[in-house]
Amino acid sequence: MDGKEIKQGIYDAIIELDDAKIVVMANAVLDSELDLIEVIEQAMSPAMEEIGRRFHSGDMFLPELMVSAEVYEAAMNVLRPKMLETGKNMKPIGKVVIGSVKGDIHSIGKGLAATMLKTAGLEVLDLGVDVPTFTFVEQAERMGADIIALSALLTTTMPAQREVIEALEGEGIRDKFKVIVGGAPVSKEWAETIGADGYGENAAQAVELSKELCRMSDGRTGNKVA
Repeated sequence: MDGKEIKQGIYDAIIELDDAKIVVMANAVLDSELDLIEVIEQAMSPAMEEIGRRFHSGDMFLPELMVSAEVYEAAMNVLRPKMLETGKNMKPIGKVVIGSVKGDIHSIGKGLAATMLKTAGLEVLDLGVDVPTFTFVEQAERMGADIIALSALLTTTMPAQREVIEALEGEGIRDKFKVIVGGAPVSKEWAETIGADGYGENAAQAVELSKELCRMSDGRTGNKVA
């Protein structure tokens, strides 16, 4: 296979949710002279963008979305050692700290969002579940994050999302980060009430919102909830 065929095969394997095929095609990349970053940018990322479009249009559903992220990661597991060996790496379009807030031990939605953020080219620090309020603040500072993503799957833990924003304000660093919120009971209205910069109804929407926020390079112009 030539380079064009390999990249098309990579793209098709992700779209088809074919974890066996993606491993074969990723190994074909290693056996070729293709640039690894080029493969990611021209085949893998466009495939994930197409998956996102299909999810938004209702042509693909959450289980398939989760599988697509696993297929993408299977390819990265093959390519990553070579990337590290050659010193090649993609420059992240932004940095995100994500976690389920204090008192919330649900991880599936948050984990999917973290994986999809990575596939979209963002550097992600997943803090896990039941994350203390000031851990978000400290880790965002340490990482130099652009975005803090707060997941809450229970109405009883939603106030912890507000607490993180209040902690940022209390430390005088609210303007350093965009804060986005999500989770089953969370709404756009709630996001507006607590002063978040955005709301993601699902993992795919959180990815698109994060990419949009990271493209905003001219500073904060007021809270924007989408």
